Amino acid sequence: MLTDLQAARIELPAGRRDHEAPQATQAIAREGEWRQVASGPEAAIADITISRWEDPRETSSHEATTPADRYFVGIALKTTRAKLSRDRQVIFDGTMPAGTLYVAAPLKLLGVQFQSPCAFLHLHISADHFPAQLPAAEGLGDLVLLRDPLVAELVKALIEHGDAADHEFARCIGQTLAMHLTRLEPPRAKVNALPKWRLRRVEQYIADHFDRCISLSELANVAGLSRMHFAAQFRAATGYRPREYLLNHRVEHAKMLLTTTGRPLAEIALAVGFSTQAHFSTVFKRISGESPARWRLASKGERPEVARRPQHRPAADRGWIASAAA
Repeated sequence: MLTDLQAARIELPAGRRDHEAPQATQAIAREGEWRQVASGPEAAIADITISRWEDPRETSSHEATTPADRYFVGIALKTTRAKLSRDRQVIFDGTMPAGTLYVAAPLKLLGVQFQSPCAFLHLHISADHFPAQLPAAEGLGDLVLLRDPLVAELVKALIEHGDAADHEFARCIGQTLAMHLTRLEPPRAKVNALPKWRLRRVEQYIADHFDRCISLSELANVAGLSRMHFAAQFRAATGYRPREYLLNHRVEHAKMLLTTTGRPLAEIALAVGFSTQAHFSTVFKRISGESPARWRLASKGERPEVARRPQHRPAADRGWIASAAA
């Protein structure tokens, strides 16, 4: 089931890489296979273990059953496209923005098909942290959250510490996450995601007209739906409100211009659809964590990026994901 939680805008600083510390001292283990954590003396007794899974392949399929005494929690570290299924029933099929969280209950077989490179933080949490009498515990096995802001903050705190994070600190993060999950109210209704053919039409329309004002009614007409149904289905499919998606697309294109040209900021602001440089700078900093001028300076000497549609690599990714998944 999908929730309608507000997206969080986060930029994580580039931290130390895992290989800089001996594996034995790391609070975050590396997985050799999806959801498979090497068992050691500490892992055998820990009520919460944390690991990372990264796969650069364009497509991959995996399957795993959660142990009887554990809940499994996966958090996307960069945007990917995925299909989750349980007992031949699809529970999610679409774009997972950075920060998306999903849960697998004890003894549940979960299958996943990734349709782009992916990076995830995995938490394996003792079922003792999810008392059966709590109402939320009953629905955790089919829970998919699109970019929960508190979860994003917890992951940010953990990734920021990098190899300096000790096991007790990581365990506290896991405990807080578990407590948060048990207090969530189940969504009242499920909203179907916008069909892919309608989504492609809307994405192409935004790509062709992002440099001017685009209204919600205009996008709804392109999709062939009412404003209300379009907005809800678009968010279910992408994790973004239509306006938010448009702003991300503008910022991503602005980054390409900042990197590849010497055009003034005011000129770039107008070129990507903002009426003033001040509004452009405010939105750019909110999404990227830096002002356009600072971002341009930081990008000098790096290989220019090619503008891409936010469906594949939204600008929201590039902060707390680019540093975490690099």
